[in-house]
Amino acid sequence: MEQPPPASSSGTAVKAFSFLSKGWREVRDSAGADLQLMRARANSFKNLADRELENFLHSASAFSAPPRPPVEGSIAELEFVKRIQPKLSEIRRAYSSPEFSRKVLEKWSPNSTIRIDLSGIRNAIVAEVDEVGAVLDLSKDGARGRRRSIRWKGEEKGKEWEPIRLLKTRLKELERKSQASDIFGNFKSSEFVEKVKLSLEVPPLDLPELLAYLVKQSGPLFDQLGIRRDICDKIVEALCSRRKDQLLCHSLSEKEASLLGNGNIIDELDLRIASVLESTGHHYDSGFWTDPIKYDMAEEKHHVAIVTTASLPWMTGTAVNPLFRAAYLAKSEKQDVTLVVPWICKSDQELVYPNGMTFGSPQEQEAFIRNWVEERVGFKADFKISFYPGKFSKERRSIIPAGDTTQFIPSREADIAILEEPEHLNWYHHGKRWTDKFNHVVGVVHTNYLEYIKREKNGALQAFLVKHINNWVTRAYCHKVLRLSAATQDLPKSVICNAHGVNPKFLKIGEKIASEREHGELAFSKGAYFLGKMVWAKGYRELIDLLAKHKNELEGFKLDVYGNGEDSHEVRSAAQKLDLNLNFLKGRDHADDSLHGYKVFINPSVSDVLCTATAEALAMGKFVICADHPSNDFFRAFPNCLTYKTSEDFVARVKEAMANEPQPLTPEQRYNLSWEAATQRFMEYSELDRVLSNNNDESNGGKFNNIKAIKKSISMPDLSDVVDGGLAFAHYCLTGNEILRLSTGAIPRTRDYDKQHCMDLHLLPPQSKQIFDMNTNCNPGKKGSWKKVSMRILIILLAIMNRESTLVIMSPCILVDAKSQV
Repeated sequence: MEQPPPASSSGTAVKAFSFLSKGWREVRDSAGADLQLMRARANSFKNLADRELENFLHSASAFSAPPRPPVEGSIAELEFVKRIQPKLSEIRRAYSSPEFSRKVLEKWSPNSTIRIDLSGIRNAIVAEVDEVGAVLDLSKDGARGRRRSIRWKGEEKGKEWEPIRLLKTRLKELERKSQASDIFGNFKSSEFVEKVKLSLEVPPLDLPELLAYLVKQSGPLFDQLGIRRDICDKIVEALCSRRKDQLLCHSLSEKEASLLGNGNIIDELDLRIASVLESTGHHYDSGFWTDPIKYDMAEEKHHVAIVTTASLPWMTGTAVNPLFRAAYLAKSEKQDVTLVVPWICKSDQELVYPNGMTFGSPQEQEAFIRNWVEERVGFKADFKISFYPGKFSKERRSIIPAGDTTQFIPSREADIAILEEPEHLNWYHHGKRWTDKFNHVVGVVHTNYLEYIKREKNGALQAFLVKHINNWVTRAYCHKVLRLSAATQDLPKSVICNAHGVNPKFLKIGEKIASEREHGELAFSKGAYFLGKMVWAKGYRELIDLLAKHKNELEGFKLDVYGNGEDSHEVRSAAQKLDLNLNFLKGRDHADDSLHGYKVFINPSVSDVLCTATAEALAMGKFVICADHPSNDFFRAFPNCLTYKTSEDFVARVKEAMANEPQPLTPEQRYNLSWEAATQRFMEYSELDRVLSNNNDESNGGKFNNIKAIKKSISMPDLSDVVDGGLAFAHYCLTGNEILRLSTGAIPRTRDYDKQHCMDLHLLPPQSKQIFDMNTNCNPGKKGSWKKVSMRILIILLAIMNRESTLVIMSPCILVDAKSQV
């Protein structure tokens, strides 16, 4: 029987047990805190994994759904999806294995056994261990002492930890969708690739676009080879049409895409190329041959210069129609207008102007022109008239410019140029390129020269050469070309537009006749007539052939013919020889009172481009009988226009017109014939409406400027501009040779104006003048200034020594004759 321990030893044991209990409670509290932290982190990881997987599945399913709009995610996310796809199966297999769960539990849970040899305090700590949610198993283990096995509450053998189980479930679901091709099955499809490309800021050019741009840029070569331009346009459209909707609109910004509006595929291709090149940071500001110094729009108004090849009192289309165009363009007061007409010497005036009319000075002719046009339009013609020297060619029956026509338009007014008959003006042009001096150059084709040339000796060969020369000069000197009808040559940069109206006087005559018919009066007391310059090419050959072939069918039909011309004697002789019922009368103005009573106007000409007399007859309410020809396409819309294809149709049309009364014109038809409508069509088709409204209309002007700015961003010269510049330079070199000029039919000594022109227009003789610009200030303290002063002194001395020449020193305000002033 053991003795009870002493009191002192009992107190010591109590203190020791209290110390150990306190230490165990501290260990227990620390372990509990650690367990709570681990559980919180596990729950946070599980929630984060759930959210990421849901976002990933949602974004991936958006790619595979066709009706949804394209994904706007970043390219980095798409690349991430591609990279993790091959590893998903491997990750799932690794996380699904039981070994992985065992290792995670070993790492994240505390040791499963704790060695404690405190048998004396077993009963004291059992209750406290139960409070933390664990079961403590105490058992003997021989000499090794007692072992306590702790198992986490809520965990059973053979089951996985909840975060791991959820992770494996999510991965299995993701793998199942991947195998079912719900997410990644369409990644390699063409639709997905297109969406990725569209998500780029500026997608690269593809092969069809490059081919389309090559075809477009090869336009000059195709023109010279005779390949029709519409064929090239169709090729470009076919190459670009598939990419237009899905790629082009996405490659441009919203602002740039809005600029296109209803523009054609060519403009869209230009903007597409410009946008790609602009993204590189390179800019191209001027052409290979172009002069960057042009008219600067510092004022509010634009300046329009209308340059033509004839002038009143020569009553020809190139004299009358440009005059009306100048009057109606100036009427709007949105721009300043200058009409530039040729001045010919008195000897040539006697050959050209009717009734021997001549003018002693340009001022006299200008007064005549103003009075004539103001009497017909009914308002003051507020435009400027300027003259350039010209010479009349008897062989060509036309006026050829002498010298450089561009120098007669001041640089401060060189903004917009309208070239009436651009091929005619530039056949022998030896001077500054029009497109270099002017910002916008429009050509208006009046005459079908090929039709006239084919009637001459060796006409086929001459027509072939003239055709290519016309292509050459219009491409080199014009930005835009308007053809009055399809009867003209198909020139580069050209569109078909009837830009001519009729004299307002004819519309008034038509209104008067319609009013007389409404009151029951007899408006048309005469039959049929023909009016035109009496040359074979103006329809006289076709008229005589038709009447001779159907002389019996048209028995009793009488035709009055009005006209003067070089072939009048031959025409009269041919009609008399065939005994045709033609009454030849002297030529007169179509608005003459003696012509109002005719009911039928006959015009069998097929050489006209757009017959002015036909439009005037329709305006007066008459029947018009004309050939079914492209030159008459515009007139087919009028009910009083009767066209024929064969000679038998001609006979039928004549009988129909003589047996019926013409229909009165409607207000719409009357307006379509007016110069107001013609000016509106001209502004639209020549693109002058956008150019002239640049400063007045921000919407249209901004659109035009933005498109122009985008095109200027191209980092390489445009092939068409390079070709056009090369053609202009070659033409300048060839026209500078007098032998070549004479061999191609030029008038001798027309490379420069002559002395008579100098006297009439107060010009300095070109052979004896040397012009030097003295505007630059000479500062002796500035580097290089003494060299300039010395050169100018030397020039003055040379001029004094050369008694036959005159040195003209140009300053801003004065002209100084060196011989007299020095």
